[in-house]
Amino acid sequence: MSLTVFLVVIGAAFLHAVWNAAVKGSSDKLLGMTAIVFGHMIPAAVALFFFELPSRESLPYMIGGIICHFGYQVFLLSAYRIGDFTQVYPIARGTGPLVVTIVSVLFLGVTLSAYELIAIGLIVTGIMSLSIVRQGDGLRNPRAATMALVTGCFIAGYSLIDGLGARVSGSAVGFMSVLMLLNGAVFFIYILFKEKSVILRVPREAKLVTIGGGVASYVAYVLVVWAFTHAPIPLVTALRETSIIFAVLIGVFIFREKLNLAKVLSVMLSIVGAGLLRFGKYLA
Repeated sequence: MSLTVFLVVIGAAFLHAVWNAAVKGSSDKLLGMTAIVFGHMIPAAVALFFFELPSRESLPYMIGGIICHFGYQVFLLSAYRIGDFTQVYPIARGTGPLVVTIVSVLFLGVTLSAYELIAIGLIVTGIMSLSIVRQGDGLRNPRAATMALVTGCFIAGYSLIDGLGARVSGSAVGFMSVLMLLNGAVFFIYILFKEKSVILRVPREAKLVTIGGGVASYVAYVLVVWAFTHAPIPLVTALRETSIIFAVLIGVFIFREKLNLAKVLSVMLSIVGAGLLRFGKYLA
């Protein structure tokens, strides 16, 4: 993995943690998620004035991506409503790269070196172990954990589909911009049936989340999809999940959640894994 791709994905990881925290920090989780989804439609629409539309060959991937993104949003929202930020986030984000790696190696013919597999394992272990830390704080929540696990499977699904779709689309930014606009339309219909009053509340009560969180969500994932076209999808997916480092810092300093030695060790495992992804080739 080149230094450019590495730094781009780390930047995306930071933005991922920020917008997830924005949803968790909202007193109304449905309002927060709606603001994010509607918010990322704004830069997506603007981007289409500067980037080519995706090719027809990418249409099946786009449909699959829309389904997975919608499932991800609905289940993440449900998990955040009933679970703690540093329980839900680690399980959801840790499941994704694990499933992506297994599917890529067993079914897509992707070959990873020993140090790359070890690096992915370290990152996933560091992320998932944070959810065990929460049990020690007396905050075990099986329902939230289940929701987070399903969310992680949707993350794996859209990571693989979007990565493959971007590669055949001819325009990674165009592909994701159209996908996000369509995903926003699907989510709009969902909100109409679930609680349509939220749509009117977004511009009144969630302007900052819509603009700030929405743009962060869009930019973060476009950067990741661009990276998918320049590096193996399992490596990019795993590195992106170092966002857990930023999520822990946000949890501690913004949400006033406890920081202990176990949590620090979990974060260190993810950091070592990220370092191995970047510098492991020099050790091989």
